[in-house]
Amino acid sequence: MPLRLIFMGTPDFSVPTLLELVAHGHEIVAVYTRAPKPGGRRGLQLQPTPVEEAARKLGVPVLTPKTLRTQEALDEFSAFDADAAVVVAYGMILPQAILDAPKLGCYNLHASLLPRWRGAAPINRAIMAGDAESGVMVMKMDVGLDTGDVAMAERLAITDTMTAVDLHDRLSRLGADLMVRAMAALHRGGLQLKKQSEDGVTYAAKIDKAEARIDWSKPAREVLRHVHGLSPFPGAWAELVGVSENARVKILRCELAKGSGGPGEVLDDQLTIACGEGAIRILELQREGKARMQATDFLRGVPVKAGAKFT
Repeated sequence: MPLRLIFMGTPDFSVPTLLELVAHGHEIVAVYTRAPKPGGRRGLQLQPTPVEEAARKLGVPVLTPKTLRTQEALDEFSAFDADAAVVVAYGMILPQAILDAPKLGCYNLHASLLPRWRGAAPINRAIMAGDAESGVMVMKMDVGLDTGDVAMAERLAITDTMTAVDLHDRLSRLGADLMVRAMAALHRGGLQLKKQSEDGVTYAAKIDKAEARIDWSKPAREVLRHVHGLSPFPGAWAELVGVSENARVKILRCELAKGSGGPGEVLDDQLTIACGEGAIRILELQREGKARMQATDFLRGVPVKAGAKFT
């Protein structure tokens, strides 16, 4: 028999896991997600989360409680009589009473190789820190911040070409498959848990927009990883000076390049920029208030010659 599951998730990252659990025959008795937020062109229309949109198409009941810490919320959650809860980027802390409600517990899919990068922004932080690999882990949840016992894991190499959205999409698909396997093992009674090590614990703090300005004095590879770790949002940025008008530019994708010069100096007419050591070449960017574009298209409209500068 399939498991009776409550699914708890909010962003795009969560959707593949929900769909895979349904495809493998599990009964999703309810979906918990965050409440709709104002959006649309004028910011007036309430926009449901990606998980809510997927759940509605599946015909699954959707709940958007503001808190899980009331007796009413606990009673409602418990009434679903779930075997387990699957949590993927839900965005709300689960109190102990909720964690204890499903017969077999609550299981979280986390986008890092725990105990490295516990917390809110593990994908961005892994790239920005220059990590060689990332991954996904299924853990049985406790009341700590990503401190639960780990059941299963998959690893994935991080290359210098990967942006945060690239890694996000690959981990989302990898995680969906991992959670399906974890729930199959849970159903068989064969899901084995292992306590997390206390060695190598790091925390992935939420990205602050104040971090987004590029420091050209750093080595080229650090600049590249900073750019890619913040792409596409919030986007690493710099001011381009020495052209017809100063322009704030988000750099969304780049590559390592040959060359040297003063930090931020444009070295040629192909947007090769000097760093503290080495250089990068911009491949994709976005001017303030404009659509993202390839660097070659940008240069056709805004010629940038050697000697200009990014600050």
